[in-house]
Amino acid sequence: MASGFFAILDDIATLMDDVASMTKIATRKTAGILGDDLAVNAEKASGFASSREIPVLWAISKGSFVNKLIILPIAFLLSSFLPWAVTIILLIGGVYLAYEGAEKVYHFFVPHLHSKKEAIQETRTKEEILEVEKERIKSAIVTDFILSVEIVIIALGAVVSEPLVNQIIIVSFIALLATVGVYGIVALIVRMDETGYKIMARSKEKSGFLFTVGQGLVNALPIVIKALGIIGTLALLLVAGGIFTHNIEFLHHFAPVVPGMAKDFVVGLIVGFIALLIFKGVTKLIGK
Repeated sequence: MASGFFAILDDIATLMDDVASMTKIATRKTAGILGDDLAVNAEKASGFASSREIPVLWAISKGSFVNKLIILPIAFLLSSFLPWAVTIILLIGGVYLAYEGAEKVYHFFVPHLHSKKEAIQETRTKEEILEVEKERIKSAIVTDFILSVEIVIIALGAVVSEPLVNQIIIVSFIALLATVGVYGIVALIVRMDETGYKIMARSKEKSGFLFTVGQGLVNALPIVIKALGIIGTLALLLVAGGIFTHNIEFLHHFAPVVPGMAKDFVVGLIVGFIALLIFKGVTKLIGK
């Protein structure tokens, strides 16, 4: 009886050792897209009133958890029974991400007078502000869903040869990390100014180390948000382009002398603008 108990403990220890090793590999392979996820979501969580930042971020985080609960079991089932469907889903998601990135580039050169951020600043009533917030939260959750699918599939691909139990543990851990880690960092970023003001308040004079640090955090926030907005747009196009170049044989072998990142960006931009033109054309037709 005792020997059986210790044998079970040995099996568990071996399983956890295998899981830890494969988790490191899967985390390394998904590190790039986790960084893209951070940049995209930090940009989407910005632009709100200070008192609304955490509630909005919490709403997006809950939506992200729900996304993972939907994606994980479907991903395991599709990977086991319909592996070809995974590629189709990835390509559809790639089109959406490319569209979002291209739309941001388009609005940079052709300013859009009624963006969601401007709508928040222009609205006056509480009901109007909450309605705009709901739209932005919904948009952020949809984007999170697409990025979550990519993260889960990449992690799953890294451990596809492992037993099903190991796959479930490892991929679920990566998915949890993608939500807790990413949105935890985003929360720290969007609260930089509040932290800065609190540090400044502790300084007895308008000078000294604490005051300088606080002032630096306050002044740095707009720069960080703007930088993350640019990085987020690039990330959308790179992730989208990567989906196509990694899953379409022709694009994967096309122009081998071109660096992979440059190829991903160009492909993402082209697909995004094609999707944008189709969307605008369909919208005009429906309008007429």
